[in-house]
Amino acid sequence: MKKRFLLGSTLALSTFATATLASEQAVSEPVVSGLIAPIASPSEAASPYSTFQIVQTEEAEAQVTSVSQLSDVQPTDWAFQALQSLVERYGCIAGYPDGTFRGNRAATRYELAAALNACLDQISDRFATKEDLETVKALQEEFRAELATLKGRVDGLEARTATLEAQQFSTTTKLVGEAIFQVSATNNVNPVPGGPVGAALAPFFSGIGDNVTFSHRATLSLLTSFTGKDLLITSLQSGGYNLPGLQFSPAFSFSTLQGGLAPSYNQVSQGVVGLYYLGYRFPIFKDKGTVFLTATGGELSDFTDTLNPLFDSDGQGALSGFGIRNPIYRHISGRFTGLSSGTGAGANVNIGEKFNVAVGFLAPNALAATSVAIPADDFNSFAGVNGGLFGGDYSALAQLTFKPTKTLGFGLTYVRTYQNSFFTQFGGGSGTFRAALPFLNTPTSADSAGLEFSWQPSPRFSVSGWFGATFATAKASNANFVADGDKATILNGAIALGFPDLFIPGNLGGIIFGVEPTVTSNTSFIGTDPDTNFHIEALYRVKINDNISITPGVIAIINPEGNSSNDPIFLGTIRTTFTF
Repeated sequence: MKKRFLLGSTLALSTFATATLASEQAVSEPVVSGLIAPIASPSEAASPYSTFQIVQTEEAEAQVTSVSQLSDVQPTDWAFQALQSLVERYGCIAGYPDGTFRGNRAATRYELAAALNACLDQISDRFATKEDLETVKALQEEFRAELATLKGRVDGLEARTATLEAQQFSTTTKLVGEAIFQVSATNNVNPVPGGPVGAALAPFFSGIGDNVTFSHRATLSLLTSFTGKDLLITSLQSGGYNLPGLQFSPAFSFSTLQGGLAPSYNQVSQGVVGLYYLGYRFPIFKDKGTVFLTATGGELSDFTDTLNPLFDSDGQGALSGFGIRNPIYRHISGRFTGLSSGTGAGANVNIGEKFNVAVGFLAPNALAATSVAIPADDFNSFAGVNGGLFGGDYSALAQLTFKPTKTLGFGLTYVRTYQNSFFTQFGGGSGTFRAALPFLNTPTSADSAGLEFSWQPSPRFSVSGWFGATFATAKASNANFVADGDKATILNGAIALGFPDLFIPGNLGGIIFGVEPTVTSNTSFIGTDPDTNFHIEALYRVKINDNISITPGVIAIINPEGNSSNDPIFLGTIRTTFTF
């Protein structure tokens, strides 16, 4: 009987010790879920007597004689029996003055040592005799292997904890990265706008060439959480991609934006490392909503769901900028000159389980940082542009998203935009020349409406798409080309078919068909695009492993620049993406 009694006390203590160290280990090693790693508070992990109090004498006021006196301990708790034995049989564990035990909080090694010593003292004072001590010694010899195993486990936990503490990058920050290698080839064509104005502009357009090109982009992002629910994102980026549109070499000229590759619209710099994105987001309304504060690099799509889940990624999704999302989300798009885009703020809030409302405001960051207007006689493309967050170009968004089921969603989007510089493009970095600049460099305002949807009827098939309409108004006159008050309509739309796990689990097949932004009406002399352009894209993403994917694909543009006299554009590309 005495052997069983002493053995029980030893095993109860060892069980309690192992559980305590395991709890301490769990706190020391944060678990990352998605982008945010919930970090245990250092003050909680190291506070004295955070898990239990130690009985010094039998007369201590906090003495607990029954585990039922601890209000937060239930028979279903995994350590209930061990705790019951320590409290009721040996009387060496006490609770807090409020009658709680707080068993889920972590214990420090000092607390464990003090508790273990107190329990041994209790056993020695109450029960131990010389015969008992000899019996314990015999039991130690008998269970030497088991005790050695337990000690090894404890030593292993200590070593792992020390390694994590020594090698961890940060207690609040996670480093993630992405690298893209892309080889592309296209036919040598020179699409020009149609109609009389197109003929006049043709000398200023250059061809896209037929050389094989190699492009790359590398992004490093620091994801920092201070509370476990907020997120500070700091992204550095560098690379080399062809920037369609405005060309400065060998002479000032334009080339078509149509068929442009997706990463080219996300370059912060060419060949040098620069700050691509800096923003902070945090939850509101008991995690039902999120507030976004963006210092630089923001897009309107950051604030809401674009409802194109399989293709809205320039590293894993569509190969073209147009195929990623509805172009009205990209009216503030400093990608025209390779600069980062917006500065501003936004928020979205869930209303019930099926509705979400999002709002957002962005201004080009280069203008937002300028407190005064740029003199009109300055020799640059921003002459006469007002500065400040609200004084110059801007784009504001409001969207209502409705998801009746997990596999079906709809979005109604409104975007209000003002342009007085090349930072704003009404084609969203795609579409015809007229769609990007319907009144050339005349100050212009626009109201855009979008309808987006996504539906995944089965795990192996999805369909998504959008329709966008932009109604632009000239806010000034421009020689004999544009009169104040002239109006233009820009339309675009697409259907995207996705085939997850096509042929091999983890792979993705995709077909995107649409009309890139095109001008269908225009009261100014700039006119309309005479013919409808068609965008056709096919891709197949091969998942090599969790960190590497290869995506070959082709893009074809029929009637580029809305001019059936232009030869089609054919572009083939292979994109390799590394993530870590």
